[in-house]
Amino acid sequence: MINWDAHACLPLHPKADFAPLDRLHAAGVNYVSLNVGMDMNPVSQIMSVIAAFRATIAAQPQRYLLACSVQDIERAAAESKLAIGFDLEGAMPLLEQPEMVALYRDLGVRQMHLAYNRNNSVAGGCHDVEQGLTKLGQQVVAAINAAGVLLDCSHSGRRCSLDIMDASTKPVIFSHSNPQALVEHGRNVTDEQIHACAATGGVVCISGVSMFLDSRVPTADDVAKHAAYVANLVGVAHVGIGLDISFHQSELNDNPPGDFDPTYWWPKEAGYHRGILCTAYPPIECWKVLGTALQRTGMTAAEAALVMGGNMMRVAAQVWC
Repeated sequence: MINWDAHACLPLHPKADFAPLDRLHAAGVNYVSLNVGMDMNPVSQIMSVIAAFRATIAAQPQRYLLACSVQDIERAAAESKLAIGFDLEGAMPLLEQPEMVALYRDLGVRQMHLAYNRNNSVAGGCHDVEQGLTKLGQQVVAAINAAGVLLDCSHSGRRCSLDIMDASTKPVIFSHSNPQALVEHGRNVTDEQIHACAATGGVVCISGVSMFLDSRVPTADDVAKHAAYVANLVGVAHVGIGLDISFHQSELNDNPPGDFDPTYWWPKEAGYHRGILCTAYPPIECWKVLGTALQRTGMTAAEAALVMGGNMMRVAAQVWC
């Protein structure tokens, strides 16, 4: 059984400590998608982070493996290593050049959003005026499909996510999004979006962020409740886990350089009263009890295993090249 965490965040800083990832691995996670940048981060910062993260992984081959395929993930699990892939949250780091997708893929990016909360020239964000996929966005979707990278609709607006899923020739995922039917929030996704994702063969991965779960101190049972809702709506084959834990390290300032306004990217009216730091997450160790929590919702052990990683392994095998 492979446990797959579809999204986690270390500080976007070349000196970021990988110790939290060791805790994830100790809790049973075999693969984690690690964020390396968002729309507000300049390419210079993103490249610095990618270079540093790749160097850390390469320097500790007994602990980590930069995964390019599901076979790499299986090999890492067999060798008791943590497999890692990178993800980008937004298309602005592409500099409006679809050919940048393949470059990021070659550097380890295996998953990519098209918008981060706000609209850009490619796609619409979930905390902005409703905007669909643009003409350039259609080209970027085609480039992501061709490069064998997972298309991720978390942080995208409702209309735009539907456009993306309609345009993609490959399964599409939500790497860290929860059902809006359970918690009304702009970052959560409607039943229509969940059905559209499942129709592509994709997976909705449940976030552990407190405000998206409506739980001040999130637990494995809170995550399991949201997973069960999606499973009951579209089938257990379309549910995964992406806890979205941000491992803040207070000694590192990873803000984008220059004039950075966090209230633009995380608007107060959407509940981000202290920017992104306003939230809480389940403990890393909830991975140890998540299977049991899923089974308490009525899933079998085999179905829980699909949610905890099997479904994302299937989609990755279809998409990655």
